[in-house]
Amino acid sequence: MLMKEYRICMPLTVEEYRIGQLYMISKHSNEQSERGEGVEVVLNEPFEDPEHGAGQLTEKRIYLNNKLPSWARAVVPKIFYVTEKAWNYYPYTVTGNDCSFLPKFSIHIETKYEDNKGSNDNIFTSESRNEETEVCFVDIAYDEIPERHYKDSEDLRFFKSKKTNRGLLQEGWIDTQEPIMCSYKLVTVKFEVWGLQTRVEQFVHKVIRDVLLLGHRQAFAWVDEWIGECL
Repeated sequence: MLMKEYRICMPLTVEEYRIGQLYMISKHSNEQSERGEGVEVVLNEPFEDPEHGAGQLTEKRIYLNNKLPSWARAVVPKIFYVTEKAWNYYPYTVTGNDCSFLPKFSIHIETKYEDNKGSNDNIFTSESRNEETEVCFVDIAYDEIPERHYKDSEDLRFFKSKKTNRGLLQEGWIDTQEPIMCSYKLVTVKFEVWGLQTRVEQFVHKVIRDVLLLGHRQAFAWVDEWIGECL
């Protein structure tokens, strides 16, 4: 098991990102479907939790064959998907992922959003977070993204929002930006297969980090497309 806590700051408020997140996810799902990678929604219904109140439960099948490295494609079936279940009680969400053919593989993500610059070291309870958990700060403007995902229009060092007047994000922007929020994500990856565990768990965390960086980066780069929209 490999657990890491990711902290991703955004030049938004938590309430604004509630809309931006939904827009970003919807846009990504459409793009993936057009490329034949596919996201199949199995379940989408209201859900009531005694602790967190009213929320939404969704279940998806995400087909990932084209995203696997060559060494992984050699050992997985041609039809390969991850089942994702998400309980959304925004600003708190829980997501679980299981593999279609590997019962010993799972990903668990606990997310909390707060209006701060990633300064809350106690946002997750001791029951869910190990003391030795590595904290990884992700800078949406200056961390390097995979070259295939780079677009000039989404380079936040040079992007300025016309509707909010936020940006350009200069070096040290996290210390001076107002408003600012942080996505705290506690990610646990389990792959209990002897001989492959460390390699696979580290690889999956790298993929997750790249996905988080790109998604949050685009959510702000697309801000003029969704800001002011209603849920």
